[in-house]
Amino acid sequence: MAKRKEKKTAPARPQLGDNVEILSAGSVLESPITETLETNYMPYAMSVIVSRALPEIDGFKPAHRKLLYTMYTMGLLKGVRTKSANIVGSTMHLNPHGDAAIYDTMVRMGRGNESLLVPFVDSKGNFGKAYSRDMACAASRYTEAKLEPVCEELFRDIDKETVDFVPNYDGTTTEPTLLPVTFPTILANNTLGIAVGMASNICSFNLAELCNATIALMKDEQADLSTLLPAPDFVGGGSILYDAAEMHNVYENGRGSIRVRAKWSYDKENNCIDVTQIPPTTTVEAIMDKITELVKAGRIKEISDMRDETDLNGLKLTIDLKRGQDPDKLMARLYRMTPLEDSFACNFNLLIGGQPRVLGVRGILTEWIAFRAECVRRRTFYDLKGKQKRLHLLKGLAAILLDIDKAIRIVRETEEEAEVVPNLMIGFGIDEVQAEYVAEIKLRHLNREYILNRTAEIEELEKAIADLEDILKRPARINKIIMTELADVAKKYGKPRKSEILYEVAAEDSDDEEQAVPDYPVTLFFTRDGYFKKITPQSLRMSGEQKLKDGDEITQTLESSNGAELLFFTNHCQVYKSRAADFSDTKASVLGDYVASTLGMEEGEVPLYLAVTTDYSGHMLFFFQNGKCAKVPLSSYETKQNRKKLLKAYSDKAELACMMQLPQECELAIFTSGNRLLLAGSALIAEKTTRDTAGVNVVTLKKNQKIARVEIADTLELNNAHRFRVRTLPAAGAILHTEDLAEQMTM
Repeated sequence: MAKRKEKKTAPARPQLGDNVEILSAGSVLESPITETLETNYMPYAMSVIVSRALPEIDGFKPAHRKLLYTMYTMGLLKGVRTKSANIVGSTMHLNPHGDAAIYDTMVRMGRGNESLLVPFVDSKGNFGKAYSRDMACAASRYTEAKLEPVCEELFRDIDKETVDFVPNYDGTTTEPTLLPVTFPTILANNTLGIAVGMASNICSFNLAELCNATIALMKDEQADLSTLLPAPDFVGGGSILYDAAEMHNVYENGRGSIRVRAKWSYDKENNCIDVTQIPPTTTVEAIMDKITELVKAGRIKEISDMRDETDLNGLKLTIDLKRGQDPDKLMARLYRMTPLEDSFACNFNLLIGGQPRVLGVRGILTEWIAFRAECVRRRTFYDLKGKQKRLHLLKGLAAILLDIDKAIRIVRETEEEAEVVPNLMIGFGIDEVQAEYVAEIKLRHLNREYILNRTAEIEELEKAIADLEDILKRPARINKIIMTELADVAKKYGKPRKSEILYEVAAEDSDDEEQAVPDYPVTLFFTRDGYFKKITPQSLRMSGEQKLKDGDEITQTLESSNGAELLFFTNHCQVYKSRAADFSDTKASVLGDYVASTLGMEEGEVPLYLAVTTDYSGHMLFFFQNGKCAKVPLSSYETKQNRKKLLKAYSDKAELACMMQLPQECELAIFTSGNRLLLAGSALIAEKTTRDTAGVNVVTLKKNQKIARVEIADTLELNNAHRFRVRTLPAAGAILHTEDLAEQMTM
């Protein structure tokens, strides 16, 4: 008997409640960081760089290109506007990243938003304003849009295989990899992109100037672009402060900084300044916030009121002046202290052949010319193939002209339909394509007039084909076509510059602010609880006892001037810089200013010490309880950028015992918790230029001892002072006895 085959059964799947052991469950698998970066992070980084954040030579990122192409396929180049929501929904066939991102992209490309010098979307409704932080756009269901007429230059001949097409994300349709733009859109509009490890920030140039500069570069590779393309042109206008060195760096290397300042006018009748154009890197609200901050801090005293009067006529920021103020001097200070003057940091980083490259204006235009030449070449080849195919068919039609009756007889006498084409091929010596074309001619067209009219095109086609072949053979003719198209774009869409260029700018007086502040002697008081007073000598002579908060006491009394710099060192190892002039003159009968609130310190941060200087000479000494001292030049706290807050003002590695300002070298008296005293010259302490240095050893401490306090030795009266004086550091010092202290006179 044959053995019965046993039926194999699959193992039972674990059910809910079964006690199943899963291998490696809950364990942490170790993998090299290099492997994680290579398998996880690098693909993400490359995707962001190549497929999202950086523009390509046609001037668009993928999101912009998908949106514009969708609008083109919807017939919005010639048709009427449609709801933005319809456009957003259709674009999701190509861009699956969500409707909000798509609509935001369309808003920034709209004419109403005023983000682009050459807008591509003809918007209707509230599209917000690029120069305002608070003026947001309306929802997509309320606004309408279509393509601007200039978009005809973006899609010209796109159906003639000028660019490659690839499947969309789900393979249901195709989209172009680039747009066959007829002018350098990459430089016609500003573009900002932040990728992984790199970024791009391209400024815009005037369209007419850009086209003319491109034509000049095609005629001469060494053409001086600065004559035809003197400077960028921003949609918001403003005044560009021309810097020849920076501009040359931008044009040749793609990096540099362009200073732009706001444009304003003075209304003498209402005694106010009207700002109508601002730099492209800021907003009206940011400017108002900064001016408000300066006014509250007392650094700007010429302004009585300020308001945003932006309306349908455009941007307008009105600043009311106090009586008798000079608007020119005020604007000079506002340019220096607010975003009314700002810098546009150029970083011309774009994708060339899928590779990120930083190119100057000359390099970008050279690459664009090569890209456009390839588009024209592909278009010419497409037209050539079409005309050659047409000519081939017409030559077959001309062959039957010799004997139309024969052609009719062949078709009539052929028994099977499949044999019609082969019989025509044999009868007239034509190929299959020509015979197929002849066989499809309608009966009504089998007359001599129709055939003569069709064959009359042969001569014209032959001339056109010869011309197209000549274009493909001669790059000079391709360049001429590109230059003609550029000239047409400049003539049709070119507009005057919006940003004026200031070649000669009056040198800024860096001491203007200091000269505006009156300088007179003052006495400064700083208390333990962080209150500050500035009192003039006249007021001090007439005042009585200083008013203080209960339990508070004055820790520092300094004679200085109203123009002195103040450095408030805090318990968070930070220093806040101010000026005596920033505080109002006061009297002894008031508490004074609470420094932590006035200077906007962090929560829980309080000032510990006040240093006053006019020239940043001398040193700051920081004594730590572990016996070390950091001697830092006061010049280390001087900044050219007028910064008001410096981090890491001193070291946080050990507990601070005390700090003091040292205008010049002197002898110091260092007291320890072990009742020891050490007299040492400050010159023995090594200087460290780093602000947060841990310092050098000054006192040799026994276990559980620390530095208690430090004073200037001249303020002490000691018997046998030589017992405590040392010549080298670190040192332990000597024990302080009662008899070592000189007797003090008492009243």
